[in-house]
Amino acid sequence: MDREHARKRLAELREQINYHNYRYYVLDDPVISDGEYDQLFRELLELEERFPDLVTADSPSQRVGGPPLDRFETVEHPLPMLSLDNVFSEEELREFEEKIRRFLQWEEEIQYSAEPKLDGLAVELVYEEGVFTIGSTRGDGLVGENITAQLRTVQAIPLRLQELAGDIPSRLIVRGEVYMPLEGFEALNRERASRGEPLFANPRNAAAGSLRQLDPRVTASRPLSFFVYGVADTAVTPCSTQQELYRWLARLGFKVNPLVLHCPDIETVVARYRYLQEVRHQLEYEIDGMVVKVDSFELQHRLGATSRAPRWAVAWKFPATQATTRIKDVDFQVGRTGAVTPVAILEPVTVGGVTVQRATLHNQDEIQRKDLRIGDTVLIQRAGDVIPEVIKPIVEKRTGQEQPILFPKKCPECGHPLVRPRGEAVIRCINPHCPAQRLRSLIYFAGKNGLDIEGLGKKNMEQLVEAGLVRDLPDIFRLRVEDLEELDGWGRKSAENVIRAIRAASHPPLDRFLAALGIRFVGEVTAAQLARRFGSLEHLMEASREELLEVDGVGEQAADSLLDYFSDPDVRAMLRELQENGLQIQPVEAGVPRRLEDRVFLFTGSLETMSRNEAKARVKELGAQVATTVNRKVTDVVAGPSPAAS
Repeated sequence: MDREHARKRLAELREQINYHNYRYYVLDDPVISDGEYDQLFRELLELEERFPDLVTADSPSQRVGGPPLDRFETVEHPLPMLSLDNVFSEEELREFEEKIRRFLQWEEEIQYSAEPKLDGLAVELVYEEGVFTIGSTRGDGLVGENITAQLRTVQAIPLRLQELAGDIPSRLIVRGEVYMPLEGFEALNRERASRGEPLFANPRNAAAGSLRQLDPRVTASRPLSFFVYGVADTAVTPCSTQQELYRWLARLGFKVNPLVLHCPDIETVVARYRYLQEVRHQLEYEIDGMVVKVDSFELQHRLGATSRAPRWAVAWKFPATQATTRIKDVDFQVGRTGAVTPVAILEPVTVGGVTVQRATLHNQDEIQRKDLRIGDTVLIQRAGDVIPEVIKPIVEKRTGQEQPILFPKKCPECGHPLVRPRGEAVIRCINPHCPAQRLRSLIYFAGKNGLDIEGLGKKNMEQLVEAGLVRDLPDIFRLRVEDLEELDGWGRKSAENVIRAIRAASHPPLDRFLAALGIRFVGEVTAAQLARRFGSLEHLMEASREELLEVDGVGEQAADSLLDYFSDPDVRAMLRELQENGLQIQPVEAGVPRRLEDRVFLFTGSLETMSRNEAKARVKELGAQVATTVNRKVTDVVAGPSPAAS
């Protein structure tokens, strides 16, 4: 191929590959296979190798990262990259609107644009004649760092603008947020942990650290993405509102957050904030609030800005999910499966609107990997309904008085020697008569994930155990009204209600009973599969290892756990006692409609006409499985009006 043909072919390849990158990384809607894309890219690289002087700035080959930089140069922003003022309540938001009204002498309804506030790194992108030429960080708002080479590696940033929006300004300055999706962040930290490298505390730190790598090839290896949120000068665009701007930028090839919403009034803004607060933990990226902008550019220009922030926009922040505090001591808790979990006792601190005094340290390996010590000032995190956890120590605040965290050699509840099974990170008490395990097994058995016996929650079960009325599962079914009504805080009516609830729970289906037993590696889904395969408890107890391994979802650990459990003489005696005291386990009936046989349901939020446990039971009766977390097997998600809130 001669030079002229190569020049034309390279132009075609650049256009095609940039278009397919846009379809894949921005629209999430590819129109060619990975193999076809690879062929185009390979041809581009081969031609550029033969004709290196024909390589252009907008070539997709420039995303892989160039040689390392000696240092970052500075870039002066043509127009300042201002910060946003923050508000932290609905009252403060309404004060923001009142200030706008007073400033403008405005009595009509004000329309807004509301969008998630990503917890990433703000950047500025300069396009000359439609080609990306300079990229920089916010810096101090007037001067930032030149990270053009690093930003070229972010696939969601177009190297050349799409000509779908008509005339493109000769110079366009775009601003947006580079972020790291949660899945990529977790994978990156796993990889760093395997190499013994320090972990990133959160996705924002990971994104910022990735963009500030002097070697762009390191940035290229990181799972970064980008959302556009504005331009430096709206006058160069054909748009008159924020919403029009987003549509125009999308046609140019930029990735616009799909949760951006036009709000006709302040009430809609408030409702949108509440919605984003509910769904934030279901998103694939972290957000720390919502940005509210006056939608009209005319009003934006009239409002102008102070020396540090625009008057027409504000960030409504969520309550903090991270905070720093100090580890005062460490408590070791024994779970129902014997797992010994270290829990940090903290100086009280408010995180996400909740006072936190305890946080999990997971296991001995995590303590050693993070180098945590008693007396450390630490960063803690609380996300969604998850128990708070310690992220890392603030090493710079150490005084030398900190003490190592020493794991006990014996069970803190029963004194039995602790063991660490091969291949596990967890240290366990293997004494089946350990009182801590027994109590937690009883609580689990009677709780919502077990037989759901109303009136036998954690507090009441602890009272029954302390009073000596319940020592093992069969004792629950031996309880009498006379035993209960004498207890502190009980009466005849409450005692009768609990006995009535016990009787109602005494005919559980096999799958629910199996799940309630709390056998290691046997959750709701596996219990349902076992019940479906063996039909009755008797058949399951006599199953061989080979038969167990034939059941979908039962691996070697679960099979061995089941064999160990049902071969234990004490367990068999306990099961006999249960049946002698009125427990009648319902076998799986043949001929029951199985219309949902191949479906896997995930329930989230509070349902309107029934509880989640009732809904789970209904779909399992029809043959479905129920998942507890999002995974690739989930076929149906049932979301109540308040997802992740209950």
